[in-house]
Amino acid sequence: MPAITPRHEVVLDEYGSRTVPRSLLYGNDLDRLRAAGVVTVTEVRHGYVLTAGPVAGVLQLDRLRLLLRPKMPIEGRRLIDWLCYADNQREPSETLRNWPLGSDGYAGLVPAALLHECRLLLRHGLRRDYVRRHRVDSALRGRLDVEAQATRCYGAVDRLHLQTFEYEDGGWENLVCGAALTVAARRSTDPRLTGWLLDAAARFPSPRRPQDALPLLARAGYNRLNSHYRAAHAWSRMVLGGGGVTDLLDPYGFGAKSLLLNLNVLWERVVRRMAADAAVSLGGRQAGPAEGAIRTRGGLGKKSPPFRPDVLLAFPQAAGGGAATADAGPAATRFLAVDAKYKKYGEKNVSADDRHQLLTYIQGYTSPDAPLALVVHPSPDGPTRRVLRIEGPRGRLGLVEVLGLDTRAAPKEAAEPLRRAVAGFAGRTVTP
Repeated sequence: MPAITPRHEVVLDEYGSRTVPRSLLYGNDLDRLRAAGVVTVTEVRHGYVLTAGPVAGVLQLDRLRLLLRPKMPIEGRRLIDWLCYADNQREPSETLRNWPLGSDGYAGLVPAALLHECRLLLRHGLRRDYVRRHRVDSALRGRLDVEAQATRCYGAVDRLHLQTFEYEDGGWENLVCGAALTVAARRSTDPRLTGWLLDAAARFPSPRRPQDALPLLARAGYNRLNSHYRAAHAWSRMVLGGGGVTDLLDPYGFGAKSLLLNLNVLWERVVRRMAADAAVSLGGRQAGPAEGAIRTRGGLGKKSPPFRPDVLLAFPQAAGGGAATADAGPAATRFLAVDAKYKKYGEKNVSADDRHQLLTYIQGYTSPDAPLALVVHPSPDGPTRRVLRIEGPRGRLGLVEVLGLDTRAAPKEAAEPLRRAVAGFAGRTVTP
């Protein structure tokens, strides 16, 4: 059994396993770990075997601290770029991009990004608005709360229960930031960052319970007066576990007291935006959710989910023609399936399952004269490209272009091989 460090820290690589003794994992910790759903727990004679899934970050339990490391890490100075790109946020500042990775790994970058955006809001000045307040006073000011006056007054005629509207910074936009800063400070293990987070949190109003900020985010609405809060709220969603890039983080953040990043989902979102942007620039578009779906008929049960690639691009039939419309028939549209794979396809062959999947896309979406599908994977050592030719007894079945995007580069620069592949399918050239 591998030895556990005195701090009871266990490092798990993505899809890796580790055995821990029963003395370090029982009771609430065990229930919390199983509820999080990101680590599989198997009971054995000597304790528990923990097997990591496709998630990176930190699981902070009462007796154990799990460090979940990705199999293909993106450098910390670049990860913040890829997160912003996936959620279509503004470019981060140089200070944030160069934030060092500490013992929390990627988990430390999100609080740093939140802190950066909240400091910008403080520098700009927090938004003030009329906020409803419940007060007890001896003079009528505002509106009398009749129900509270009848049930809570207890005969004291000099105490009036009032509802007033105060012009202050207690609006929902600031409450969300205050809650997220408070939660981030509790989870941080970097004393310096914790101090900065607490200092910023003290300058924002905060709800009594941080979880109360999630309904506020769910009902969020933006206009010209509060649109500058969008970036801070995007990082707040990640800290509070409410979805958004939000959907990249595990939704059990409060239960596990952790910050987890699903790099599979991040990669899919990045590739989806890259492919869609490339198609639009070449006169194409991203196909709609129900457009050209490949379905199975005659199966058992009523549910029959369609085969759907991560990104389906649509182009007009005539090369160089105008942009295709959403109601154009299948005969008037050429489709290109793009699948994002967070796998080491720069070092190993494309798996049989993935080749079968891509052949289904080729058969369903392309014509015999252009039987092509794209596989896009991360490549930490630089861009790569190779073409797989799949043949059968009757000749060629399809071509699979395997593209590795350089994760050391900024997303827009890394997307160049994908843009060229899409341009080749569309019959266009890419200008440098």
